[in-house]
Amino acid sequence: MSLHADAVSTLDKWRPALPSQESLRQAFLGFLAAREDACRRSCEAGHITASAVLLDADGARVLLTLHPRVGRWLQLGGHCEPSDSSLVDAALREAREESGIADLHIDPEPVHLDVHPITCSLGVPTRHFDVRFAVRAPRGAEPVRSDESDDLRWWPVDALPPGSEDLAELVAAAR
Repeated sequence: MSLHADAVSTLDKWRPALPSQESLRQAFLGFLAAREDACRRSCEAGHITASAVLLDADGARVLLTLHPRVGRWLQLGGHCEPSDSSLVDAALREAREESGIADLHIDPEPVHLDVHPITCSLGVPTRHFDVRFAVRAPRGAEPVRSDESDDLRWWPVDALPPGSEDLAELVAAAR
């Protein structure tokens, strides 16, 4: 199955609890139906991305990255790569690369969707259609910052860093 077909299948099966997430799910499916290249970074109209809400073993802390381009704390994630066979693979690969933690466990069902305007590696304004998954780290896991981050640290799920209040719904959905 291609990444595009997996994205359609994943979103077709998922039933979000919130009406706003259902509206986004329908919009994502419409975008995927209109664009065979929707999962490729080269799609200038926008492209599907995959994120990981990385929680510690107890679900008490979330690992956030200080994104160098955006300048704020965000969940781990990014573009799908040609080697990714599924959105789950893309989210898990991104989580491993950005956290330095190898033994992660991902729930294969999305927990949240978001679409946001961004100027990414294309150098032109585009949109990220972000599919977000809950990921758990093993007990005692210590992250290692990669070159993709200005900082990387665990935050209590009920005390996110200033300017990250919009992540509260996402973190709650992952828990």
